[in-house]
Amino acid sequence: MRLKRIVIGMLLAGVAITATVAAGSDKVAPPAWLEAKIAKLPKEKRDFLLSEKAEGMAGSYDKLFQRLEKKSPAEIEAYIDGMLAVVEANKFHPDTDMASIPLNTESPMFNGWKTMRPRTMDPKREPGPFSLSYYMNGRGGGVYGGGIATFAGAPVAIYPEDLVAGKVDVAIVGAPLDMGSGYRGAKSGPSALRNQYGAGGIDMFTMVDPSKELNIVDYGDIAVDNMSTERTVHHVRERVAEIARTGAIPFIVGGDHSLEYSDVAGLADVHGKGSFGVVHFDSHFDAGQGGVHFITHGAPVYRAVKEGHVLGRNYIQVGLRGPWPEAEGFEWMRNNGVRYHAMPEIEKNGWQATMERALKEARESGKKIFISFDVDVLDPAFAPGTGTPVPGGLTMREALPIVRRLCAENELVGFEIVEVAPQLDSTYRTALNANFVMHACLTGVAMRKKGITQAGYLSDLTTEHQQPSAGQKGERDGKVEKVDPDYGWRPKKRPTT
Repeated sequence: MRLKRIVIGMLLAGVAITATVAAGSDKVAPPAWLEAKIAKLPKEKRDFLLSEKAEGMAGSYDKLFQRLEKKSPAEIEAYIDGMLAVVEANKFHPDTDMASIPLNTESPMFNGWKTMRPRTMDPKREPGPFSLSYYMNGRGGGVYGGGIATFAGAPVAIYPEDLVAGKVDVAIVGAPLDMGSGYRGAKSGPSALRNQYGAGGIDMFTMVDPSKELNIVDYGDIAVDNMSTERTVHHVRERVAEIARTGAIPFIVGGDHSLEYSDVAGLADVHGKGSFGVVHFDSHFDAGQGGVHFITHGAPVYRAVKEGHVLGRNYIQVGLRGPWPEAEGFEWMRNNGVRYHAMPEIEKNGWQATMERALKEARESGKKIFISFDVDVLDPAFAPGTGTPVPGGLTMREALPIVRRLCAENELVGFEIVEVAPQLDSTYRTALNANFVMHACLTGVAMRKKGITQAGYLSDLTTEHQQPSAGQKGERDGKVEKVDPDYGWRPKKRPTT
């Protein structure tokens, strides 16, 4: 039956074959053309190439042989080396892998969920970002044009070398972690933001277009082990550090809020422990202690502060409300120097005063900052698609300016937006608003790159129409002129087109 299946598969693909399966063996006899090319291979490499393991990696012997047909003997050996590297990388490595919970370390696929694809298995290309769009209308897919949807319609990068070669300013990476919150749907956040607009284009408040000022890429999604939050956050930490080491700013799209621990730790691995502050937007303080698990979406703040990745005195909370924490939670924050701005403070003092206080606190240490934005800090009217919505939250008119200003008035080391669960939202507003929050931060980074340093900067073009009222006189080019009540300024000589 096995030989029959192989023959039928190859015939359906229109490929002539001469391979046969030896009786009592899991190896296939190669076609004559392949036999000639692998004749000088070491026995272990030849045996692997003709084994079911190699077939499984390709999908079928048909596909495997098609990929090898035009390769030279040296290229075939390099391809085999790549497959063998995958086999080795899939195994458990006690020096680098966590084993804090009972795991089957004998599994040959122990690391299969995060094994990188060897480059020898792909066509060669020059390092740098590249577009996934077939069309010229837009830099990416989705609503920005044809092709495959990307964050902010940006081109794609795969390897750190792409970030370096492209002089990338911002690498947006998805992290579809969900089990840290009990599988509420946050794993669909990255795909929802890619398929929704709002992360690209001009910011009318400042007339700055981050897509034009910054080199932005979509860095794909980080692999997730859907059976272990602990293993996942360890790998996320590695990938966030990978981005930061290139000089690009990682923007992480979650996924649940367990990611904050790995994101902060990964940045601390590069920039140094305690070298930056965190501004955390959330309806919950997420410093839960004493839980059974090492990390959940309710404990990243405690874990990051406890391990010293960020100092408590450089941690700022904004938007807390609801039934958690109780008094002991606020005492923990006070004892660790954490500043917090709960919604009762906003109700008492007003948003403008509270925002200015938080902005001043973020600047006063002189440290770089990381922004963690949980969408449940927004009122559910603006973000119903999240696992733990709490009424009485921030509006978008409150959230956008503070995020934009934080990113413009401070040196940013990273940004995350988490807890978008699109299937809990019958509309598209949660993903839409999440993209606009990310766009506000991108705008701030772009403003800083352009040298716009004025606190609370807003464009004159969009805040002042610069037209006098009807019947008034104004000055243009040093001359007083009458005003047309219907059309505003009336030059003495209208320009010709």
